[in-house]
Amino acid sequence: MEKKATNLEYRYKYILEAFVNQKSEQGLYQAQQFSKMLLEEQISPEELVSIHRSALEELFPFIQKEMVDSLDLLLEVMMGYGLAYREHQSLRDRQLELELEIDVAANMQQTLLPKQVPLIEGLDIGVISIPANKMSGDYYHFIQDDNGCVGVAIADIIGKGVPAALCMSMIKYAMDSLPELSLQPGVLLENLNRVVEQNVNDSMFITMMYGSYDPRTHLFKYSGAGHEPGFYYDSSTGEINELYARGLVLGLSRKTQYQEFTKKLNVDDFIIFLSDGVTESRNEDRFIEREEIIKLIETYMHLPAQEFVENVYSDLAKWQEFYLKDDFTMMVFKRHV
Repeated sequence: MEKKATNLEYRYKYILEAFVNQKSEQGLYQAQQFSKMLLEEQISPEELVSIHRSALEELFPFIQKEMVDSLDLLLEVMMGYGLAYREHQSLRDRQLELELEIDVAANMQQTLLPKQVPLIEGLDIGVISIPANKMSGDYYHFIQDDNGCVGVAIADIIGKGVPAALCMSMIKYAMDSLPELSLQPGVLLENLNRVVEQNVNDSMFITMMYGSYDPRTHLFKYSGAGHEPGFYYDSSTGEINELYARGLVLGLSRKTQYQEFTKKLNVDDFIIFLSDGVTESRNEDRFIEREEIIKLIETYMHLPAQEFVENVYSDLAKWQEFYLKDDFTMMVFKRHV
């Protein structure tokens, strides 16, 4: 270590002497290269001041005492600066580690989402899910059985980051382990509620809407756990009404029961599930009104399901100047035959 320090002092003295005597561009270039060496050797700012002072006293023994004294002051300043700089570097390294962890969790979230929507005879399904940041608190999932029936869940995890991703994983595998309950939304939510209550921290909450569609009867059954109401379009009346299901959020009380509701889907009827990132869209002035969302639905409801959700998202993103305040998820189920 002493040999390394001696080599640095010798090289710096050479660079300083050459620059003072010649004041050339070559001297400045050598100084820049020397600074890179300091970084590689992890030489602190205060150590460089000491090297500079030693070189000055050796090269110019008759230098004014006031000049040398000023370097003592600079040394004190650099000691404080060095401490602050090292703390900054440490915080930056920690931030990079956290960002890497978030990237890993975000990638894990993507693997948990369905790769494609299920193909159900007579049913057109569209879904869009856009996170406000790298990681999303929204989640959706499909369960399909051998009879062509499909169960669908949309959830909002009140909590972000890696814990939310882990929670999504738990929800997914809990639902996948209960395929026999996929057509019983109320019972399925009761089972999920017990899983969440036992395994999720009290600081996290999960809202969910779960529905099941049977193409043999065209019945759509659904239950809710404190989630944002959806919408139901009745083609016979031309009306769009709220699809509301009361129920406590998952994990609050182990003995919670969830009421089950039923809608008959006739040809051209459709059902929308969504997260509060849709209904709480806002710009600087105000929140969007549900009546405005209904107008958007009416504008694009003639489109195929996937085009429908993409157009609604596009309009709401523009309204928010493409800055999402919350995760945005919308799903639509349209019966076309």
